[in-house]
Amino acid sequence: QVQLVESGGRLVQAGGSLELSCRASGRTFSWYIMGWFRQAPGKEREFVATITSSGATTSYADSVKGRFTISIDNAKNTVYLQMNSLKPEDTALYYCNKYPPHRDYWAQGTQVTVSS
Repeated sequence: QVQLVESGGRLVQAGGSLELSCRASGRTFSWYIMGWFRQAPGKEREFVATITSSGATTSYADSVKGRFTISIDNAKNTVYLQMNSLKPEDTALYYCNKYPPHRDYWAQGTQVTVSS
């Protein structure tokens, strides 16, 4: 069983940058496509980005394409989300999970707040 822990979220001004981390314990990422998701207040959780375990293939939601970069370090069992040119609409609780997401792997998330 994999346990995921997200970190790196904080308050940042619009136009700023953040790097989120998602560390897995209990198992490696070798069998999964990993993804980042987010949920803003009053909205449903949405897909942000995915990456294959090899790191060779990535995909992004249109709303973050060109601003966010997902990466993976299998030696550290960690997936990253580099977020640049942040906008107030990026404010949300950010989660990682396998893709497609599995209900057993939702963790606490990490809060990103972008001030205007």
